[in-house]
Amino acid sequence: MASRNLSRRINSLLVKHSRLASQRRALSALAELPETHQMMKKTCRDFADNELKPIASQIDKEHRYPADKVKAMGDLGLLAIAVPEEYGGTGLDNLAYAVALEEISRGCATCGVIMSVMNSLYLSPVVNFGTKDQIERFGTPFVDGKKVGCFALSEPGNGSDAGAASTVASLEGDHWILNGTKAWITNGYESEASVVLATTDKSLKHKGISAFLVPKPIDGLSLGKKEDKLGIRGSSTTNLIFDGAAIPKENLLGTPGMGFKIAMMTLDGGRIGIAAQAIGIAQAALDCAIDYATTRKAFGSPISKMQAIQMKLADMELRIESARLLMYKAAFLKDEHKPYTKEAAMAKLAGSEAATYVAHQSIQILGGMGYVTDMPAERHYRDARITEIYEGTSEIQRLVIAGCMLKDYAQQNG
Repeated sequence: MASRNLSRRINSLLVKHSRLASQRRALSALAELPETHQMMKKTCRDFADNELKPIASQIDKEHRYPADKVKAMGDLGLLAIAVPEEYGGTGLDNLAYAVALEEISRGCATCGVIMSVMNSLYLSPVVNFGTKDQIERFGTPFVDGKKVGCFALSEPGNGSDAGAASTVASLEGDHWILNGTKAWITNGYESEASVVLATTDKSLKHKGISAFLVPKPIDGLSLGKKEDKLGIRGSSTTNLIFDGAAIPKENLLGTPGMGFKIAMMTLDGGRIGIAAQAIGIAQAALDCAIDYATTRKAFGSPISKMQAIQMKLADMELRIESARLLMYKAAFLKDEHKPYTKEAAMAKLAGSEAATYVAHQSIQILGGMGYVTDMPAERHYRDARITEIYEGTSEIQRLVIAGCMLKDYAQQNG
């Protein structure tokens, strides 16, 4: 009897120890990154400093797609970080992805958004919902940067209402026929495949949306004009226009009606990526402000000695670090296969608002020099702005957060 009681106590302690170990890993990720992730951070920072930062301004001015840098990122395994090694990916976790994407975005926001789309929006749904054959055709050939993909959800008339897809797909024989227009598609011109969301049964509303793997180019698919954007100007943004495009029946991703679920799960993960982009841009803006403040002299001393400047720098650092910790938490929860919708929305909201605030304050510290293209501060300001808009505006993030809070409250209070 005593032996059985002792055995139960030991088993109970082992369970508690396992839980505590998981909790310690979570605290460790928040306090100090694991060694593997620190190495990833340093590798990406060195790459960004040496390869991306020197050309970021030129990419922006010329609206030039950085094909050679995309290939270099592919060679480093940065375009498929969480893709299993069996499919050619790096086989790391989402925390590693967030850490890497922040550093790449710090060097060049254009390269950051391309990396984000490849990891979060294209390869993630392909690997998570595709069959082995689909992954081999639409996943593995895209992991090394030789090919890129895109994600087509938004439309000219639906904005944040992802469930109002007017693009339709009709099954005719052994092909799906797509008709409609998808808007704001990053990598639209360079991509060789796309994950496309289309309505297959209007009577079911959002439950009648399906996802498709669409090769590019293909008959019946044309591209709109390249949008002339405020920031992140090296990545192409355009419309995908479907007019009777025939897609093989086997290119359906998941099952019919599963598209909305695929889209929402993809966006949840994607928001961790947007948080990383935003924090990287914010860090670049802060770096620029500190460098200028410590070298620019006024009244005989560097302006960094002025209390007003120090107050700004402190507020900028506080917002960045707060957003970074939220991002780490969301990535950790995803890696632990725990609910992370609220945390991802919080990280995206905090990161994007930190980016626009810090970029604004950076220009203020630089004064007139912050307003001209001789310094990168104005580019950071333009690049930051989109992070509050795509993959769900700040207003949508607040609705997601509040919805999760109210759901949790209802569950806790019966």
